[in-house]
Amino acid sequence: MRIDCVWEHNGKDTLLYANNFPGAFTRGASKEEAILKMPEEIRRFRLWEGETPFDDYEIEIVQEKKSDLQIKDADSDVLFSTEDSPLTAPEYECLKLLAMKSASDFHTLYSSFPDKHKSAFTCRKTFYGFVPRTAEEMYQHTKNVNEYYFSEIGVRSDNEGTIFSCRARGFEALEANEDYLSLETVTGSYGEQWSVRKVVRRFIWHDRIHAKAMYRMGVLTFGAEIIPDIFGFAR
Repeated sequence: MRIDCVWEHNGKDTLLYANNFPGAFTRGASKEEAILKMPEEIRRFRLWEGETPFDDYEIEIVQEKKSDLQIKDADSDVLFSTEDSPLTAPEYECLKLLAMKSASDFHTLYSSFPDKHKSAFTCRKTFYGFVPRTAEEMYQHTKNVNEYYFSEIGVRSDNEGTIFSCRARGFEALEANEDYLSLETVTGSYGEQWSVRKVVRRFIWHDRIHAKAMYRMGVLTFGAEIIPDIFGFAR
């Protein structure tokens, strides 16, 4: 299986995204390190989707984005060249279902924590402030990009309720636009370019970043017998 990858870097740290598996990614101090991690990321991603992993993987870099952002902290603004084209209705439904599954699974993982304010993680600060440490902090941070992401493509939304419910309302608001499948790429906050495809990919990617952290923290704090491996990070 060929994995088309987008390479975003600042000359040092790397974010590598699987173009044909929206939301799948690896990080590394170098491109080579991130590439080595990609087959395992795709294997786990396929399991999470409910699909059978492939036997062999061929990694191909199809796009490069040089950045001044703090890549090591998962600061990203890349628009994939494939995200600049209109969607078909079947493509959109598949992407939406995956984004909603991600939200549902994230909420289930969060709900499994016996104490949502307890964490064995130590405090760490990045470019945007202190990294969320507890399940509650991680959940609120991940949920509360909903309004921001949808607003970047001109869709009114909110962060009320669960991560699943507010994301569902956002998609409903998007679909109220009769041209939602062919909305043009727009320049949003901080000069970043956004499209419908990018919004969906960013939701899944952002969920995955914080689900990994939440799962690791949960196992460290409460034990693997308490915290379910919903996303397949340990499989």
